[in-house]
Amino acid sequence: MRKTSAWIHTLWIAAVLSLLVAQHPAEAQQGPFHFGFKKSVGGQLPSINEEGFKDIVMKHGAIFLGDTTKKELYMTFDNGYENGYTPKVLDVLKEKQVPAIFFVTGHYVKDQPELVKRMVNEGHLVGNHSWTHPDMTQISSNQIRTELEKVREQVQSLTGQQAMTYLRPPRGIFSDNVLAVSKDSGYTNVFWSVAYKDWDVNQQKGAGFAFNQVVAQLHPGAVILLHTVSKDNAAALGSIIDEARKQGYEFKSLDQMTVKTYGN
Repeated sequence: MRKTSAWIHTLWIAAVLSLLVAQHPAEAQQGPFHFGFKKSVGGQLPSINEEGFKDIVMKHGAIFLGDTTKKELYMTFDNGYENGYTPKVLDVLKEKQVPAIFFVTGHYVKDQPELVKRMVNEGHLVGNHSWTHPDMTQISSNQIRTELEKVREQVQSLTGQQAMTYLRPPRGIFSDNVLAVSKDSGYTNVFWSVAYKDWDVNQQKGAGFAFNQVVAQLHPGAVILLHTVSKDNAAALGSIIDEARKQGYEFKSLDQMTVKTYGN
């Protein structure tokens, strides 16, 4: 009798847990995640097949790769704070006629208004990187909306940029809910398919190192992530652009991306 009661109790618990999972699938199965990918080697496509979040990224139309049948590249920069190198980056982009997008935080907008205006005046996009750079999986949906709206309002007021439609989640941390709420607010989340550890200002290894790290990962449809706090990136950017073009690549703005792909 006791065994039967225990068995029934176990079945009841299992049924309750199944109901909870069914009612709250996001909490149970869909995050948080920290964006990562298998790097491109020898021109082969990178992969997010084994990261556990590919379906979520696809469901919300987030960007990982562009058209992988064409030798197109998309240059993106994260701007959390200014370290003295963004003017050089902008100089190179202007000289080489390369469009880019800069994802800015509230701190950056307040601290560097002239650089933000220069980005827009020189034809680049300015994207949202949140107001305070929080882990957005740990704040409410309303707080997410507030984080995004404050950046959008300030950039629009400062530059006249009428639309802000791209978001890069702070630290690459996201969940199904973060992507859903931001998409509902008019944003396309932008991840990346080329990156290296460039953000540590205490571990800069020279322009040659930056050049090799980026060029080794180039592939069709690549979304390149660089941080403007990196001295190495500022020094290597011109050579990276020249080498990519030598290999037959063309740089495009995210607004020109017509096809999103997610690897094999």
